[in-house]
Amino acid sequence: MTHSFLRARPFLRARHFALSVATGASLALASVSPSQAAAKIQHLVSPGGIEAWFVQDATVPLIAMEYSFAGGSSQDPKNKPGVANLVGDLLDEGSGDLDSKTFHERLDRRAIELSFSATRDTFRGSLRMLRDNKDEAFDLLRSSLTSPHFDTADVERIRSQVISGLRRDTTNPSSLASRKFLEMAFGDHPYGQQTTGTLDSVPTITVADMKDYVGRNLAKDTLKIAVVGDVDPATLGKLLDHTFGSLPAKATLTPIPDVEAAKPPQRAFVPLDVPQTVITFGGPGVKRSDPNFMAAYVVNHILGGGGLSSRLYREVREKRGLAYSVFESLLWMEHSAIFIGNTGTRADRAGDTMDAIEKEVRRIADEGPTQKELDEAKSYLKGSQMLALDTSSKLAQALLQYQQDKLPIDYIEKRNGIVDAVTLDDAKAAAKRLWGQGLLTVIVGRAPQAAAQPAAAPATKSN
Repeated sequence: MTHSFLRARPFLRARHFALSVATGASLALASVSPSQAAAKIQHLVSPGGIEAWFVQDATVPLIAMEYSFAGGSSQDPKNKPGVANLVGDLLDEGSGDLDSKTFHERLDRRAIELSFSATRDTFRGSLRMLRDNKDEAFDLLRSSLTSPHFDTADVERIRSQVISGLRRDTTNPSSLASRKFLEMAFGDHPYGQQTTGTLDSVPTITVADMKDYVGRNLAKDTLKIAVVGDVDPATLGKLLDHTFGSLPAKATLTPIPDVEAAKPPQRAFVPLDVPQTVITFGGPGVKRSDPNFMAAYVVNHILGGGGLSSRLYREVREKRGLAYSVFESLLWMEHSAIFIGNTGTRADRAGDTMDAIEKEVRRIADEGPTQKELDEAKSYLKGSQMLALDTSSKLAQALLQYQQDKLPIDYIEKRNGIVDAVTLDDAKAAAKRLWGQGLLTVIVGRAPQAAAQPAAAPATKSN
């Protein structure tokens, strides 16, 4: 599984994706051969010193760019979570001499796809366009980053959308479970705050807060860029200088301490009168820089990341029919790492479901995987990597992630060898490290005693 759960849950609006259906389809089908791309990844440095990882590919006349700045929502003021998220939702709401309506008309007319979002560690953006529209696309991005309007009407409209989403979350068991899990795991560390903010914090965020965030965070010294598409290096270098060259040289970031997730076992219950109980479970993970990361990644696939082939799926879904799906992922951030899983089940079967999960977690922690499971997991992970990089957009996203994870530029070529090098002993040690202490567990739903009772029959009038 990917580690998107703890990354961003931004309120991405449909109009961020300004492509027509036909053009959107062509973008989605814009393919790059990963085996060829690996050999063609260039470390480009623009005349002005802007660096990017770049794959030149003229298969189709499209360009995809992913970029990020360090900081993310962890740079929100302690009493105002949600600032970075609001900034991400508002940067394309008018800038320079264009109001919001005109800005989006320009995107629509040229089939330019532009979006921003905040994760816990980064503020990131995405830009996709037809090759012939690259000058206008990069200029609109430059304007968004350097002269956003934050007009009152736009701010209040977007704020109301965010608040509406937060209100919906108060009755959404999955949202409540994830929120409680992060609070349990990280306490008052910035990672324990919600990227989207809270119903108390979002109404208090001011335009000054957002402008301050932009000024402190969007700077060249933490900028990372990945570009894949039909553009030559010299032209791209000029576009990057035009787009990012006028940003501040250095960010002013608040230092964020490393944090270890809370030690298991711990359990929390959040009452909510819904038919389906949601269970979120996890614990301390393995950071991406840890030399044993790949062993943990492989063994995690065996336990809960392998879809229909995972142990948890077989035990919880196939053998017992307790839930429709169950998954478990490794998530890594700049200052911590966790593993986290999720499932949903009937209220009266929540106890049995949790028992089955805990039993399987204990078993793999005590015994580790089998050699057959290890071999099959390696085979899947090596093959799926190529499928995961089959479009220019996916490849750009991966290249940006590799930069954020401080991996070498030739990591795509090296990855399968690193997977192959994981031994059975490595996998067993990783399993014990990850799951030997048990689980942090959040259960959202009806109280156990209420779940055991049948639903009350509707009242009827006597004649």
